[in-house]
Amino acid sequence: MKIVFMGTPEFAAASLKALVEAGTYDIAAVVTQPDRPKGRGHKVQMSAVKEYALSQNLPVLQPQRVKTPEFQAEMEKLQPELIVVAAFGQFLPKCLLDLPKYGCINVHASLLPHYRGAAPIHYAILKGEKEAGVTIMQMDVGMDTGAMLSKVAVPIGPEMCQGELHDILKEKGAQLLLETIPKIVDGSVEPVPQPEAEATYASLITRDMEKMDWTKPATELHNQIRAFDPWPGSFTLLPDGKRLKLWKSRVQKADGTQGAPGEVLQADSHGFVIACGSGSLEVVECQPEGKKRMLAAPFVNGKHVKAGDRLE
Repeated sequence: MKIVFMGTPEFAAASLKALVEAGTYDIAAVVTQPDRPKGRGHKVQMSAVKEYALSQNLPVLQPQRVKTPEFQAEMEKLQPELIVVAAFGQFLPKCLLDLPKYGCINVHASLLPHYRGAAPIHYAILKGEKEAGVTIMQMDVGMDTGAMLSKVAVPIGPEMCQGELHDILKEKGAQLLLETIPKIVDGSVEPVPQPEAEATYASLITRDMEKMDWTKPATELHNQIRAFDPWPGSFTLLPDGKRLKLWKSRVQKADGTQGAPGEVLQADSHGFVIACGSGSLEVVECQPEGKKRMLAAPFVNGKHVKAGDRLE
């Protein structure tokens, strides 16, 4: 089968790798987002998908927009039988959706119709879900609205962070993709329409979402910290105005009030505990401004925070 693969980040690279290693598919082209500056130095970097594709000597296309006549003409020349999409980052026009014999399928990191959109893994943890998963769907012109072809669910542990869940789901998604394609070809898969009344959305993560709001319950703030680990991270402001990133936490008390929201209730050789709108949160791992991630205990021992301090 001739396949065009469209994807960008590490999550998508796992699915491309699975297709290549299966040895039964002709990857006619790999389409990914243009190289962009990243990190502190704003150095231009290629996507994880491009990096893997080049290592396998696969042809790579990087259109600024897939809706241009020029790109559509390139795709028509390739005549793919199936287009596989995973976290690509652009909407596909109807002419591309209709091009392949078997249509376009998407490897989406949620149990649809929940968490359609750009950041489903973040939101599953942020909202305190007990399970997440991957859905393979037949694409249509909507945003993750197509009929569901297959699903796999995984439990979310109470301390699991976004990076850990991401790594599990990328492998589960790749495996599910390999199981689903033959069923599409032989017609044994039955598309199931998504129940619109149950749809929820996972919009882009914004900078405003990274800041800790100590008036929220401890459980919500714990979910925020692990949802944003390793990216983009959650932060609070120390009494001196410097930013402190919070990477790992533990709910010490889930309810009740012990002090003003943001007040440091305890700071000792074990770390420090902060009062929340409801309950309290123990910081396990943090990162002072301009420094590396560290355990909370040595941060306290360095007298950077003490009981009675107020974090903004």
